[in-house]
Amino acid sequence: MGDFYQNGIITTLHNLSSRPIDEMEAELLQFSQIRPMSLVLPCLYSELEGPALDKIVTELAKVQYLNEIVIGLDRADETQYKHAIQFFSRLPQKHRILWNDGPRLQEVNNVLQNQGLAPNELGKGCNVWYCLGYILAQGTSASVALHDCDILTYDRNLLARLIYPVANPSFNYQFCKGYYARVADSKMNGRVTRLLVTPLLRALK
Repeated sequence: MGDFYQNGIITTLHNLSSRPIDEMEAELLQFSQIRPMSLVLPCLYSELEGPALDKIVTELAKVQYLNEIVIGLDRADETQYKHAIQFFSRLPQKHRILWNDGPRLQEVNNVLQNQGLAPNELGKGCNVWYCLGYILAQGTSASVALHDCDILTYDRNLLARLIYPVANPSFNYQFCKGYYARVADSKMNGRVTRLLVTPLLRALK
């Protein structure tokens, strides 16, 4: 992504990681009674065979505050879709797999294309677009989180910290974006640079 800085009122929360996860999840469970929460997982079929997703599913199976998990499955044939159903069956939460290459969603896509409403390009954006459309059509979630399926260091702390600011009814946040340092070739990259370092340097000028 190109460098940019945020306009408007932006709050940077640095310290959510110091709270015990059990304490935060207990609050989220309380919040979920009045503000149901969903999680979107945009997923390539190849990620089911990768090193990260198995651990992600194991961690998510411990999360009690989610109302629903919506998995957007890309680049899968029918056999692979059936395997995905089995793979995600470990999740105790209500979950739905949107098979984006399947006949039902392709039919929906064709109808929307004829109306000029479908995304023009395939990929993660299109995947997420349909997942969010499904959640909005359900009308049962007040807060929605989204994260990738290739996070090798994943644990359920990540999800709790990501959704807490928008799920807490005492806060007034409508959007939350997690970020962390990405350092490569002696250069800082990623959201920690774009959302923290660059605005800070601009403010100090």
